[in-house]
Order: sequence, then C-alpha cells, then structure tokens
Amino acid sequence: MENNKYSPVDATPVKSFFVEMLTRDIELSDAILDLLDNCVDGILRQRKNSSGEKPYDGFNAKIMFDENSFSISDNCGGIPWDLHNYAFRMGKDPENRDNDLPTVGVYGIGMKRAIFKIGRQCLISTRNQEDCYEVEITPEWIAEPDNWDLPVYESSQPDKEAGTTIVIDKLNEGIATYFGDEKENFTRELTNKVRTHYAFILDKGFEVEINGKQVGAKPTKLVFNEKIKPYTYQTEMDGVKVFLSVGFTRPIPSQKEINDEQEEKRYSSMDAGWTIICNDRAVLYCDRSELTGWGEASVPRYHTQFIAIAGIVEFQCNDAAKLPTTTTKRGIDASSPLYLQVKNKMREGMKLFTDYTNHWKDDADEAKRQIALGNPYTLDKIKKEVKIETLKMNPVKSGLKGAQFKPKLPRPKPKEPTTKQIAYRKDLDDIQTVQRYLFGDQEVSPSKVGEECFDQMLKEAQQ
Repeated sequence: MENNKYSPVDATPVKSFFVEMLTRDIELSDAILDLLDNCVDGILRQRKNSSGEKPYDGFNAKIMFDENSFSISDNCGGIPWDLHNYAFRMGKDPENRDNDLPTVGVYGIGMKRAIFKIGRQCLISTRNQEDCYEVEITPEWIAEPDNWDLPVYESSQPDKEAGTTIVIDKLNEGIATYFGDEKENFTRELTNKVRTHYAFILDKGFEVEINGKQVGAKPTKLVFNEKIKPYTYQTEMDGVKVFLSVGFTRPIPSQKEINDEQEEKRYSSMDAGWTIICNDRAVLYCDRSELTGWGEASVPRYHTQFIAIAGIVEFQCNDAAKLPTTTTKRGIDASSPLYLQVKNKMREGMKLFTDYTNHWKDDADEAKRQIALGNPYTLDKIKKEVKIETLKMNPVKSGLKGAQFKPKLPRPKPKEPTTKQIAYRKDLDDIQTVQRYLFGDQEVSPSKVGEECFDQMLKEAQQ
C-alpha cells in the first residue's frame, strides 16, 4: 500500500516468555519426565520399527540432584548434529517433527522448558556416532533478549558412550529447596511418577535410576478368569490405534473396608481410575474425575466402593500431533474429537463394573471369591489374549467403529421372598364390626384391621 505511514510490527518472540512464563505451566516432576521422554525418543530413533517384548532393553537413564545441581545422563544414542536445530530451537517446525516415530513431543519445548524450570546454567554433552559436541546455556545468554545463538563446542569427552548428559546448576531458588531440604519427599514423588508413568517402558527393558536407586515398574493389572474378564475395545481412526480395557484390579471391598479406606486405615484409591497411555507413556494416571467419565451419563461419581475398578486406554501413532495430549504431555485434551468418542466406550465399559459392584455389595464375600480366582493381566497380556481370540471381539456398528468384548459378569441369584401379601375383600359392615371389637372408637384403615386380626391369630397359633 502506497504512502503507508505505519511500519511493520515487530513480532519477534521475547526470550523471557520462554524462560519465565512457559515454566509456570508445568510441575517440576513433569519437567523431569520431559527429559526422560527425550531419552526414550533417542532409543526410538536408533531402533525404528523395533519389536519384541523388550525393545528398550540395554538402555538407561540416571538422574542425580542435590541443592547445588541436577543432572541426567543416558546411553540412548545422543542427538545427531543434523537434528541440532530440532533439539535446541525454541519450538519446531511441523516438517521437522519425528513423524515416523511413536514419540509424544509436538511443540519442541520440552527439554528447554525443563532446563529453565530447574536452573539458569546448563551444559548439554552429547555423542551420536561421529558427532560429539557440547551446547552451553548461561545466565548471560538468558539475559540477552536479542541473542538466540547458543555456543557449541567439541566435546571434552570424545570417548563417551553414545548418549546425552545434561548438567544444570545455578538452580532456581524454589528448585534448590526441592533438591535440598525437601529432597527425600521430592525423590519419593518423582520415583512414584516414574514407576507409574513409565511403567510400560520400564517393563519393556528401560532402566531408570534416581540418586543411585533403580526404579521398578508399577503397571496397572486387571483380573482375568472364566467369570471375570475385562471389557475390551479397539479401533483405529486417522492413523491412531486405540486399545481400551477396564475391569477389576482386586476384589471389591466390604463395607468395613470402605469405612477403613475413608479413615485411611487399609485400602488405597491409588490404583483406581483410568490410566491413559500415549505411545507407551502414561499421560494420565488413575484419574477418577469427569475427565475420564466418572459422574457422567449413567456412570456414578467415584466412591470408595469402586476402589477395585481401573481402566487403561492406549493411543499409538507415529504422528504425535494426532494424540489427544496437552502441551505438558501429562494431560488429556478433553476437547479432542477422537478422545470424546473413545470416552463413550470408557463409560460403557466402566458401567458394567460399577453395576457389578452395586449388585454384589450385600454379598461381598462371594464377589471377593469370584475375583480372587483370577490372574492379574497387564495390558500387553490382555492384548495377546485378544490376538489369540480368547476374547471374542464383536464389531461395533454405531459411533466410533471398531471391535469390542463385552463380558457377561455374574449376578447374584434372586433371593427367595420372605414375605407375601395377604389381600381379600369383606363386607364393609362386617369390617366395621371387627374394627369396633378390636379398636373401639379409634379410626383405623381396613388394612390395619386385617393386620391386627392376623397378628392375634398368629399369637394364638404360636402358643
């Protein structure tokens, strides 16, 4: 446009936005999980299309922290130099994504956000085949708003095993407290998150150490036997494979155990609810809210009587942008069209087991016996049962097409009635005569007259 008195608006991003603002959207433990995600992504780049029960075997990550520094080192292949822009740039172009790998990263902010969450100085050392280099982030670089170039050097450890080491110091004030005075509590929190959110990857061979202690997996397992089988559903939509299973993790609690749970004496709700897996990583663990269908439609709100019910949904896709995750990768996008359709099946399956619990709550001992006879199956084991057709999947003809197995769970036998109704008709004058004999001038209903006649005759009969 000629004679335009306005100059173009400068839309250059402000570095402080990445350093200060983005870090507020993520918890410290989740930021560290982002760094573990990068380790797993490195394995996937090396072992494309890998199969078998232990595709992550031989790979590990070691996390160390104290009040002065944080470090994470792995042997997961390092960062190839041709991916350095992908790895270190604030955000990434869509064409640079790992579209051929089952990762969970979409926006290219995970590693950088985690570093800025923890501290202000960082050295990243990486080795991948012939590439061996170091990238440094300093407080001075952070303070320069117009300087986006990170210095790169040849590695001082050329013989290092292929992998990456990140060392962060000049810790942020609050983080130094977590790693110092609150170290024991935070170590426990982080360990629990790794055990649960990485349970499937740990089961498949990946090893994680936190301050020298190896972390064991804690996968969700569902009871499987002749009478009690999980509800199972699978489908594929726009390249995303979905597998869903919900059932019992253990026998349903008695009323006493429910009361004890409310007093925090015995049972724990930690294992109840829905776990959602995206490309082997749990983005939601044991959720018991409306986000996963509790308290919606005909499904009751979560209550401790449903403490034995758990479900798993697995999404798999080589294009992470199609997964229903949030930017933190530790949450579900509730507005995702795919997730909304899958959620209908989650509720359908969950309703079977809340109904079972309600039907058997007056005979919890028999329900315990039925469930206790089962074997605990992991998600992979349930998927194998599907493949060998132990579970006979039937086609779903409405909504999101797919196949499902809908178990017929046992119901209590109807109890023999202990009462019967007595009903007969008599002349009104005769009823009033008997009423005056039994009750005098008191006004009572004909049914009350009949009950009193029966009660008096019963007393005579029992003498």
